[in-house]
Amino acid sequence: MAPLIRSSRLRPGARVAVVAPSGPVPADRLEEGLGTLRDWGLEPVVAPHVLHVHPELDYLAGADADRAADLQAAWCDPSVDAVFCARGGYGAHRMVDLVDWAAIRDAGPKVFVGYSDITALHEAFALRAGFATLHGPMVATEAFLKDAATREHLRATLFEPEKVLTLGLDTATALIPGRAHGILYGGCVSLLAAATGTPHARGGLLVIEDTGEEPYRLDGILTRLLRSGALEGVSGVVCGSWQECGPYEKIRAVLADRLGPLGIPVIEELGFGHGPTALTVPLGVPAVLDAPADGGRCTLTAEVPALL
Repeated sequence: MAPLIRSSRLRPGARVAVVAPSGPVPADRLEEGLGTLRDWGLEPVVAPHVLHVHPELDYLAGADADRAADLQAAWCDPSVDAVFCARGGYGAHRMVDLVDWAAIRDAGPKVFVGYSDITALHEAFALRAGFATLHGPMVATEAFLKDAATREHLRATLFEPEKVLTLGLDTATALIPGRAHGILYGGCVSLLAAATGTPHARGGLLVIEDTGEEPYRLDGILTRLLRSGALEGVSGVVCGSWQECGPYEKIRAVLADRLGPLGIPVIEELGFGHGPTALTVPLGVPAVLDAPADGGRCTLTAEVPALL
């Protein structure tokens, strides 16, 4: 992988569009999240279909074509500096092929923030447009609304990215010690496995996390990635949270069993994803994974700021 094109950092007064590429968005949570964006000096603009619910498939935030149109219109609007996702859920990979990626590419890079189901869009921005993105908290989700550390890390990444080059909560430990370098890519591991039959990023520092996947299901997800060749060329793996995935000692055993034979360093519990604190991870930039064998602090350090 080569480094991707980064967008400019945000400044007070920037217009930021909020879209819902996946599941329905609770109106009260959305409004609370918009209040935080305004407190940061940003001007949020809510896309037309954000509060829609599909009339038959109520796990979707409206029709696939409408969700795709919202994303494309926001990106191609020259007055919009960033696009934030309201929440994840399910549905991004239903609409990703309805987006005109040539138009997205022609519009140039912008800040894009989301995680979970939004992994499908991170992959598309990387492969179809060549743009770096931010695996970070969404404006109508629990971590963004309730956790001060989550909000502050995203705010710093958006406005002062050179101050948050090094990531890692105190929980981070070396599952497999070592040091590795590569371009950051990845996201929700079940979404990565679901996309093994389509073009996807590979061959850098892989970041993975998930929620609601029991140990045997996580085993199957990682096995699918291994058998498909999707993990060939990976230089290191950085694991985030495994919320509601069962007892962590069992998750750790699965990670060690499936990733250990790769012979590359692995950090666990770095502090991103569906957990109570969700650090913002820049995707598409070069970074260094440091997992000391002596029990020292494990970190992930971007070699350049997430935003210009």
